[in-house]
Amino acid sequence: MHDNEDEYWMRQALARAEEAAGAGEVPVGAVLVRDGAVLGTGTNAPVASRDATAHAEIRALRDAGERADNYRLPGTTLYVTLEPCTMCFGALIHARVERLVYGAAEPRAGVCESRLRLPDEDFYNHRIQVNGAVLADEAAELLRSFFARRR
Repeated sequence: MHDNEDEYWMRQALARAEEAAGAGEVPVGAVLVRDGAVLGTGTNAPVASRDATAHAEIRALRDAGERADNYRLPGTTLYVTLEPCTMCFGALIHARVERLVYGAAEPRAGVCESRLRLPDEDFYNHRIQVNGAVLADEAAELLRSFFARRR
């Protein structure tokens, strides 16, 4: 079960995903929150930036790191519209993000529930609480409609 706060922040992430779609990028958006305030935001931008690491999660971490003047971001929750990939999950661990909330599952490359189940592994030096499927239908529909328009 998801609470209203998670849905509120996921709607903010969905708005970032819509921005990405408007820019011709795969519609994924992320919002990093600490103490009820936005610390960083990100949209997918690998095409425009010519940077394979420019996923929404990474860009939100970079934005937050600048604002916090630190790459470590304890006490934060990342809201992202799509289940993270290996690279993004690793970055969340290195940043010491406390909690991850995502929308749609990513059956091909998601590492929280769909494939590797990395949050369940015990070899990391940091554990992240993970909640999935928050506004999953809305997030999945953004992706479906984006790719339907491209075909």
